[in-house]
Formats: sequence, C-alpha cells, structure tokens
Amino acid sequence: MNFISPAYAQAAGAAPSGSEFLMQMAPFAIILVIMYFLILRPQQKRAKAHQDMITNVRRGDTIVTSGGIVGKVTKVTDEPEIEVEIAPNVRVRILRAMISDVRTKGQPVTE
Repeated sequence: MNFISPAYAQAAGAAPSGSEFLMQMAPFAIILVIMYFLILRPQQKRAKAHQDMITNVRRGDTIVTSGGIVGKVTKVTDEPEIEVEIAPNVRVRILRAMISDVRTKGQPVTE
C-alpha cells in the first residue's frame, strides 16, 4: 500500500512585469499617504504650535508646567530658562520646554 503520493512542483511563472509590481505596491503607498495625513502631519502642527507658544511667553503670563504647577511668569530672557512665581514671594526657574500651556496673556514686552 502506498500512502505517499508523489508531489509535483508547479512550473515557475514568469517574473512580474512593471505594471503588476506597481499594482502590488499601490496598497502600501496608499497606507503610507493615509498615515502621513492622519498621524504625522497633525503631530508636526502641534509641535510647531507648542514651539511658537513657548517662544512667545512674556512677563505676566499665567502658565502651567508639564508637572502641573501653575504660576505667573516674572522674568523672561533669551535663555532656555524663565522665572515663575508659584506662590507669593516664591520664585523658581524652569525650562521653557516644560511649559505645557499658557492660560492668560500678560503684559506687553517693554523695550
């Protein structure tokens, strides 16, 4: 009794032509375009808006840090640090990058 049947390999087909290759790659290209518009582009816009917000912080603004501390900006320089008053007569220096939100706008810049 023979339980094993001979297996025959199929003949190899011709190599896919250029148009077939493009049709196979089209779904991947569409997925990449959708990912760009749904994920990457909004993230880049948020990062740019946050960068604009922290560069435009001025004295008198009420800010919220990434740690959740709310304070009033008392001193702004071109350095990456700003001085914030978190309680009466309690001033701390924080990095600009740690600002998560600017609640209220303060006084205009004096020149």
